[in-house]
Amino acid sequence: MANPTNVLAQGIEIIGSVRFSNDMIIDGKIEGQIMSDKGRVTIGENANIKGDITAGEVKVFGKVEGKITSDRCELKAKSRLDGDIKAKMFAMEEGAQLAGRTEIG
Repeated sequence: MANPTNVLAQGIEIIGSVRFSNDMIIDGKIEGQIMSDKGRVTIGENANIKGDITAGEVKVFGKVEGKITSDRCELKAKSRLDGDIKAKMFAMEEGAQLAGRTEIG
């Protein structure tokens, strides 16, 4: 069976930690940590995250307030990150906003 993708749709709000193992798409609001050992998380355009994110791969299309720790991190064109990034690989598209420090490698 293929790895399932977990989805937190727009309109869902969670206060507390979220832990997952495969892939996750978040388009709602989360106030708390998002954690995965090797999984991939996509922060959708409508998402609003207040908390740290730790995952194998992180793609941000929406808004994040907190630190991102990952092997690979991508900030897409309309994204906004208020926090630091610690990643082995990092990409940032034109138009993305970053207020924080980066530690790459």
